[in-house]
Amino acid sequence: MKGKIKKALKEWNSVVEALGQGKQTIIIRKYKTQVKKFLLFPTFSYALKDDYLKNFQKKHRKFVKKHAFPKKEDKKTEIKYFVICEKMIEGSSKKIGDLEDYFIWNKRHVRSYLNNKNGYIWLMRVYKLKRPYMVRDVPGMTFANLKEGISVEGSQSILSDKEFSKISREIESKMI
Repeated sequence: MKGKIKKALKEWNSVVEALGQGKQTIIIRKYKTQVKKFLLFPTFSYALKDDYLKNFQKKHRKFVKKHAFPKKEDKKTEIKYFVICEKMIEGSSKKIGDLEDYFIWNKRHVRSYLNNKNGYIWLMRVYKLKRPYMVRDVPGMTFANLKEGISVEGSQSILSDKEFSKISREIESKMI
């Protein structure tokens, strides 16, 4: 990998860590994106609600609680991961909700988020940056533009090519 990236997707820290630790390879959205390469900017506002754990599968709640909050210092947030969105797959909320082996949320949360409408699976190849970066918090609800680009040179893929291909095939076959 070469170059620097300024574009960052804001996402719950527990999901960012699930992606960064290979527990998850997809995110689910109501929309497509033209942005194929981006950093993961961890957020935590969801964790300020008393009942936030109910949105996650029981087997992942301990992990979610441990990773509810990103590392922060002086209004700066740690960024550790870079993503290439390899594919976007459209599907019904029911089919997407049934992919629970590939994400940490529970079916009810996914279906509620999609409001019983079609959504998009962003199948993502996640890379750990050579070193973490502390960046100033930036405005933006979904995507944010960092003031300075972060180098992705030397980033290491979380999953091997073989592991990623296997998961990709499994997800695509379940969405048919």
